[in-house]
Amino acid sequence: MSEEVSGHGALQSYVDKWLAVQPQQRTALVFVDPAKYPGHVALAAWEQELLSAAYGIREPHVAATKLNWWAEELSGAASSGGRHPLTRVLFDDERAHAIPQEHWLAPVLAAMAQLEEGTAVDFSAQLAATSALHGALAALETAWWYGNTVSPARATRVATLSHLLFALRRLQDDAERDRLPLPMARLARFGLSRASLRQPSEARDQAIRAQLDDLRSAWSEASRLDGPLSVFRTLEAGDGERLMRKAARAGAPLKVLQTGTPNSGFLATLRAWRAAQRWQRQVAGQHP
Repeated sequence: MSEEVSGHGALQSYVDKWLAVQPQQRTALVFVDPAKYPGHVALAAWEQELLSAAYGIREPHVAATKLNWWAEELSGAASSGGRHPLTRVLFDDERAHAIPQEHWLAPVLAAMAQLEEGTAVDFSAQLAATSALHGALAALETAWWYGNTVSPARATRVATLSHLLFALRRLQDDAERDRLPLPMARLARFGLSRASLRQPSEARDQAIRAQLDDLRSAWSEASRLDGPLSVFRTLEAGDGERLMRKAARAGAPLKVLQTGTPNSGFLATLRAWRAAQRWQRQVAGQHP
């Protein structure tokens, strides 16, 4: 990102954290020029900050304190311009002021509400619980990229599924958390306990494949929903779908999930270019 966009090292550090989680987006930045679209990049980095608070902080009261700060920050950002480097970039853009304040606050409130949630009963319940936060983020993201009148339905489902796949990749690391990546019905069906999630076994592999089957079916249904995806969401979703299919065929699915897929080279550049072309066509169609 250019010096003009980053303003100072503090902002760049947040963008770097986002890129560390989603390195494939470095290719996207070739076509979503940060100098021309600083708010698009700042929004993606802000989403990562919120998710890091919601999922990355182990102590709920510490996470709640950080999320409360964001609620206060966003409540006054339209008039003050914000204190945080990301907020200042976002609210320096007219797009931020065109989006209702409740849309800015919705992801923060959803993140706070899910802090004490336990493991979902089944996959349907898992989808519903996860979509509260990720759906709110998708709605905000869709409004930013395409306007308030465009449906976020597809983005909501894709964002939810992308997170569930990411959570499955962390199955071993998060085995002691209150909210497990596998729903309770899945654990019971394959006779798995929290302790057994840490150890390789045929039962664990079968449970992971069953989760991947449900994710794959839901992903297929998502393609029939209304609404466009942002360039960044398109790349994240495409990588997720390819990884999901590869892991489902593998003898050790968790290892494949943890390894990930290549996110550079000609094909990655081509996918990013195509996503950017679709975005520009959609925006041009809305504003002839």
